[in-house]
Amino acid sequence: MKKSKTLHRGLLQGMVAFFITLTASAQTDMDAIMMNRNQFCNGFLYNYSSWDHYWEGTLKRSNENLGTVSSQSVMYMANYGITDDLNIMAGLPYVWTNASAGTLHGLNGIQDLSVFAKWRFLKKNTGKHRLSVFGIAGISTPSSDYVADFLPLSIGLHATNLIVRGMADYQYKRFTVTGSATYVVRSNVTIDRSSYYDTELRLTNEVNMPNAAQYQLRTGYRGRYLLAEAHITNWTTLGGFDITRNNMPFSSNRMNATQVGASFKYTLKSHTNLSFLAGGQYTIAGRNMGQSLALNCGAFYAFYFGKQKPKK
Repeated sequence: MKKSKTLHRGLLQGMVAFFITLTASAQTDMDAIMMNRNQFCNGFLYNYSSWDHYWEGTLKRSNENLGTVSSQSVMYMANYGITDDLNIMAGLPYVWTNASAGTLHGLNGIQDLSVFAKWRFLKKNTGKHRLSVFGIAGISTPSSDYVADFLPLSIGLHATNLIVRGMADYQYKRFTVTGSATYVVRSNVTIDRSSYYDTELRLTNEVNMPNAAQYQLRTGYRGRYLLAEAHITNWTTLGGFDITRNNMPFSSNRMNATQVGASFKYTLKSHTNLSFLAGGQYTIAGRNMGQSLALNCGAFYAFYFGKQKPKK
């Protein structure tokens, strides 16, 4: 068995990942789009992820005991431009999980609240060439007392994450390339048992969670009404241990994944306050991870506080 999309959502995809919000352009904590000063955007994003094969350590296996493990979520997201170069984002998902076979029942509940600050501290334009550099910091923390020690059907890992990211974006006309590197500091997790075994017997209910790193490269088209990007993302746990043979996954496992995907955003020409999002990603390599396919879609509404107009 293997952990469902719980890991990527608990961070990325919240970390979950992804924070997708929009305005006259789409914006997430992973892309280079900024909202204007006094602009507010909010909406909902739906995500579905499933897998029936997983990596037990580096050994790829089928998931006969659980069948297909799926995870669904609906996330409310809000985004506000304090200035043109400083944005604040927040999101809160409701998650539910399911296994198509076996006797284990899925779980559901409110997962982790995430808050990010995104600062564009360097902006350089030369003709049709644009270079921007960003610093991003955030935190995600559990918003309910959900059960973490029930992977792969837990809705999250129940750790508080401190997230720091550096990002650079290059744009030539409508063509863009964006690269980012992220470091994640994770708190320890308390579980409902007095002892557990990782690589040795631990006579405690506190699990030491390894930190993690994430790298992403995205490229594509960034237009006034349409945004289309392809991306590759690597998530690496900086420590932990492998799932033992034929055993359940555990919170402090080494969970690594490389995913490829695409994301799209379209803003209505006749009503530019309203935008629609769609995207997906597939796990092409992993360690102690399910080989998941994830799809998402959403709708968002943006407006200004005050009388400020969108920039041309």
